[in-house]
Amino acid sequence: MPSLPPLMNLAPGLTAAGALSADNIAALAASGVKTIINNRPDGEDPGQFPADEARRLCAAHGIAYHHIPFVGATLTTADIDAFEAAVKSAPPPAVAHCRSGTRSTMIWALTRMRAGEDPAALVALGASNGVDIAALPALAAKLL
Repeated sequence: MPSLPPLMNLAPGLTAAGALSADNIAALAASGVKTIINNRPDGEDPGQFPADEARRLCAAHGIAYHHIPFVGATLTTADIDAFEAAVKSAPPPAVAHCRSGTRSTMIWALTRMRAGEDPAALVALGASNGVDIAALPALAAKLL
């Protein structure tokens, strides 16, 4: 039986999650998710569900799929722009995911800082979801 992954609430209609399996995608589709944004580079972990397969599975379920892969050291302003565009165009509800949910939370928080939100509040939201994005202000200074 497909199971929903743990979801972290970021904003109305947007959650973050860790690594997704085929079963998780099927369960998300059954729960009404309309968009998945994958922030994991392929090959990050052995046995990881490949982005091309996830894209095909999402298409079969009528889910919009965006692959914006990055790791902390490779994050660019272009990645932030692509993520922001995906979220703005995404039919909700949307789920952004990476290995643990931290990267997806971080890139979302960078888009919110760009919109003028308080970095301390965003870091606190991350902590309330069990993810550490304390590096947010330093990343913002470098990338925004």
